[in-house]
Amino acid sequence: MDKPLNVTQKLIKSHLVEGEMNPGEEIGLEIDQTLTQDATGTMVMLELEAMDLDKAKTELSCQYVDHNLLQTDYRNPDDHVFLKSAAEKFGIWYSRPGNGVSHPIHTERFAVPGKSMIGSDSHTPATGSMGMLAFGAGGLDVAFAIAGEPMYVKMPEVLGVKVTGRLPDWVSAKDVVLEMLRRYDVEGCVGKIIEYYGPGLKHLSTMDRHVIANMGTEMGATSTVFPSDEETRRFMKLQEREDEWSELIADEGAEYDEHEELDLSEVVPLIAKPSSPGNVVPVSEVAGSEIYQSYIGSSANPGIRDFWVPAQIVKGKRVNEDVSFDINPTSRQVIENLAEDGSLMQLVQAGARFHQAGCNGCIGMGQAPATGRKSLRTVPRNFPGRSGTKEDEVYLCSPETAAASALTGKITDPRDLEEIYNMGYPNYQEPNEIIVNREMLVAPPENGEDRTLDKGPNVVSLPDFDAVDDFEVPVLLKMGENISTDEILRAGADVLPYRSNIPEISKFAFEIVDENFYERALEAQDEHGGHIVVAGENYAQGSSREHAAIAPRYLGQQLVIAKSYARIGWQNLVNFGILPLEFDNEADYDDIDQGDTIKAENIREQLESGHEVTLKNVTKGNEYTLKHTMSERQREIMLAGGEINHFKQRKN
Repeated sequence: MDKPLNVTQKLIKSHLVEGEMNPGEEIGLEIDQTLTQDATGTMVMLELEAMDLDKAKTELSCQYVDHNLLQTDYRNPDDHVFLKSAAEKFGIWYSRPGNGVSHPIHTERFAVPGKSMIGSDSHTPATGSMGMLAFGAGGLDVAFAIAGEPMYVKMPEVLGVKVTGRLPDWVSAKDVVLEMLRRYDVEGCVGKIIEYYGPGLKHLSTMDRHVIANMGTEMGATSTVFPSDEETRRFMKLQEREDEWSELIADEGAEYDEHEELDLSEVVPLIAKPSSPGNVVPVSEVAGSEIYQSYIGSSANPGIRDFWVPAQIVKGKRVNEDVSFDINPTSRQVIENLAEDGSLMQLVQAGARFHQAGCNGCIGMGQAPATGRKSLRTVPRNFPGRSGTKEDEVYLCSPETAAASALTGKITDPRDLEEIYNMGYPNYQEPNEIIVNREMLVAPPENGEDRTLDKGPNVVSLPDFDAVDDFEVPVLLKMGENISTDEILRAGADVLPYRSNIPEISKFAFEIVDENFYERALEAQDEHGGHIVVAGENYAQGSSREHAAIAPRYLGQQLVIAKSYARIGWQNLVNFGILPLEFDNEADYDDIDQGDTIKAENIREQLESGHEVTLKNVTKGNEYTLKHTMSERQREIMLAGGEINHFKQRKN
């Protein structure tokens, strides 16, 4: 008799094309769908061009324009034109600017239980809320999936979270995932897929599950998975797609590698303090601090209820005169439904600033907070400077906490509204019918292979990179723990318009860590042929943006030595030929200083022979034995100088 399987194991087994399902072993998975967004998708399309792809090999791929919506000059609109031409050429759906945020739209329109997906955005696992196997990844991994290649990942362990009980009033799904972050912090689920199961799931809607799956990424999880059950069926019927539903639940007796229990009835309003999603405390602990901004929306709180509940809280009232009350709707569909039920008017009359449907301030594209003032946001991340304001103070919270605080002008536990305003909790009832909007999704043409790509002056083809070789280069940076991709290559309205121009965007590399890094990197490249950087635990956490690997590579980065890596950031380094080494001895990390010169001899032979590499610190005269966890396939990629070089070698 076959061993009972959990949902994650069923999904992986049904898509497995290479390797064995043993935790830590590299496996290859067939990919059904892909998601790209404009902050990363331009690179994907340029990579498809470099690979000479004729047409997408996936069942469905969709290119969204949701991040870079500000049109302050020609650069963003030029990229939108380029992306539409690429979608037509390669046979990819296109979501027009203003249609909304990729993750909830994909959940509503395209997500299918039992399917696999990879997206060039780290929050792609949000569609795990629908019983999908969804991974965030660097753009190059997505490009290869579009070209019909497997996705490679180390077989994760499965953390089973048994959900019981029902959420109390004034507590919602954001508080649930913040509770998980309070337990696991930003690296506690590295190498794991989180699977939720249990009787409590019947009290969580699909969009509640979306909130939780979206932010599993902030715990370092490879993905998050929910079953496809009657709630999934209800949601798909609401979206007029019930015919695509199928049940996918764990077998009776299925086991998990690790176990956790989560009683929803015990969850309280929570908040993540600056500047980490894992810095979670009860709202009551920080209540009373004055705020400048209260911001509702993003892929982490995208559902109609996430706007409806705040609308009911502020109905007939005015937000505090010192608070910027920012509403970032997640889709045109959400806007139409809020207009239909009156919520939009209630928010506007209360003093809300209503923005276009998209990511907006979540990625630092507008809505930056004032200097030295606190911003409460229902977004997934609060890494330093991500908001667009240097040395910002961003807190992550639920829509209930955000709305309550907007009224009082200070961080407020939403449960206190019962006493302050004699207000009862506005319980949202899932509707039986909604307005469904498909109008801004453009289907690909039957035959677009001859379509010419529309490249504006800011769209620059990918640079070529040399294969790995011996070096003697300086340590340009020594950093601590949890360095995020926002710190390596930040977002923001002044940076992201260069996402399709590597020479220009490279000028912002490591700017958050060292304002002079670009000039120092150029000098090191001229004098020594490149540089390396050193970091602590969980290097390159956060966004999947591969620019955080490509830009340093363009500036001559040879390798990174860290105590450990976030999964996507590590994969991006490999994809672009930056060697990711790990300390095997804590004392070696302590011994290396910024400015030391590091020498590698016979590096190619060392990589070919095993999982250890010896480097010499020329400045101190010491040697370090370091390790790497690359598979044989990945070592071939590294020796070729990156995945594109390796692909071309294989095709030739």
